[in-house]
Amino acid sequence: MSASRWSGTTDELGPDEPGEPGGSELLAALLDGMDAALCAFDADGVVTHWNREAERILGWTAGEAVGRHGFAGWAVRSADAEEVQARLMSAMHAPGRQVHEFALVTKDGGRVLVRTQSAAVRGPEGKPAGVYCAFSEVHAQIDLERSIALSEALFENASWGVVLVDADLRPAVVNAHAARALGVGRASALGRPLGELLGQGVEELEAALTHVLSEGAPPAPAEMWVTVRGPEGERRRCWRSGFVRLASPLAEEPVPLGVGWLFADVTEAKQGEQEAALLRFRTNQLHRAARAAAECEDPAEAATVHLDFALAGFADHALVDRVAGGPRAEGEGGRDPLRLVRVAATPAGSPGPSLLSGAAGLPVLYPEGHPALRCVERAGTVRADAGPGAAERAREWAVERQWPQDAVHALCAVLRSRGRTLGVVTFLRGAGRSRFERSDAAYAEDVAVRVATALDLAEAVRDR
Repeated sequence: MSASRWSGTTDELGPDEPGEPGGSELLAALLDGMDAALCAFDADGVVTHWNREAERILGWTAGEAVGRHGFAGWAVRSADAEEVQARLMSAMHAPGRQVHEFALVTKDGGRVLVRTQSAAVRGPEGKPAGVYCAFSEVHAQIDLERSIALSEALFENASWGVVLVDADLRPAVVNAHAARALGVGRASALGRPLGELLGQGVEELEAALTHVLSEGAPPAPAEMWVTVRGPEGERRRCWRSGFVRLASPLAEEPVPLGVGWLFADVTEAKQGEQEAALLRFRTNQLHRAARAAAECEDPAEAATVHLDFALAGFADHALVDRVAGGPRAEGEGGRDPLRLVRVAATPAGSPGPSLLSGAAGLPVLYPEGHPALRCVERAGTVRADAGPGAAERAREWAVERQWPQDAVHALCAVLRSRGRTLGVVTFLRGAGRSRFERSDAAYAEDVAVRVATALDLAEAVRDR
C-alpha cells in the first residue's frame, strides 16, 4: 500500500514543479532520514512502510518487509506473533499513542528488545486506515532516559555546582547549588558575563573555559581561587572545578554548544592544608634555629640566629630593642621613663644575616605611643599597619616610627625571661605581603621566647 491509501492521491500534496521532488519522493526521504525506526500497517495489518533505521536494527530491507502481513514468521517468533499483532493493531481504535515493548527477530536470527510507540492513521474521512509504529532498541531508549534523568538531577539536586556556559562564556543554565555559591538567583545569573559575578580569578576561569571549547576537557580537576561578588561583599573562595565540552549529537561534525562546568567549594580544606603546611614549616624553622643557636659561643649571636631563621617566609625586616637600664620586673613600670636601645637588626640594604649593634647604648628615638613602647608597657604583642593610602603616605608612616621605608605592616612581641621584660622584637613586612594575623603573632611570640632566653644568657655571662 502506498501513502495515497491514507491521504488520497499524491496529487493532493500539490502539483510537482519542475525540478522539485514529488510527494512520494519527499515522503520517502523524510522516512529514511528519521533517527527512529518506523513501519506502518494498513487496516488489514499489511506492512506498507519500512525505513532505513528499521532496516539497520532488524536487518530486513524495505523490499523484504513491505507487503508482508504482520510480523508473523519473519520479525517475531511464531508463538508471539498473534499477541504482538493484536497489541499493535489495537492502536487503530484507541485514542492517542500506545507504548509497548516487544522482542523482535533480526534477519540473522538474533533477538532485539524494542520499545514501540504506535498510533492510528486516519483516512480522508477521519476513519482509521491503519497504524504507524515507531520503535527503537530498548537499551538506546534507556540510555536516552538516563541521560535526561542525569541532566535533570544535576541541575536540581546535585550537591555541587553545575553551570552550563555557552560559547560566549555566559551562564546558560545554573543549578541551585551554583546559584548559592555565586550569591545570585538562578534566573539572574543567566546571560551575564562572568566578570559581573566574579572578581579576582575570573580571567583564569575564562581562560580554562576557552581552552575546553577549543581543545577539550583537561585530564584532571583544577583548583581555582576566585573572589565572589555578592550582596554581602566580596568573598574569597577556592573551587575545585571540572570541565566537559558539550557538542551537538545531531551535527555531522562536532559543533560546540558550550562547556559543562562542575565545581565544589574546597575553601576550608585548602585553608586547612595551607595552615598545616605553614605550621610544619615554622616548626622546622624553630627546630633548625635551636640546633644552629646551640653551636654559638656567644649567646647574643645565638639571638640573631633565631631571628634569621624566623624571617624566612615570615617578614622582611626584624629589629631587637632592649630596655635601657636593665630588665624590668612586674611593678617596676613607673621607676624611669621607658627607653629602648637597639641590640640587633637586619641589614638595611642588601639581604643578609642580622647584625649586632655596637656597645654605644644610645636609645632609639621612638615617639610616644610607638608600637614597640606599647608592647613593653603592656608586656603583650602589638600589631600595627600603615593602612590604605598612597605609597608616599606609607613611607611617612614608617619613617615616623624609625622603621625601614618599605615597611607597611608591623608586629611587636615582648622579650620576657625569668619573669622580667628585657625588650621587644619587631617584625616588619613590605607592601607585597599581607598584614600579620593571629597565627603570625603566636609564631612571633615563640621566636621572642628564644631570643629573650639568649639575650638573658648573654647578659648573665657578661656580668660574671
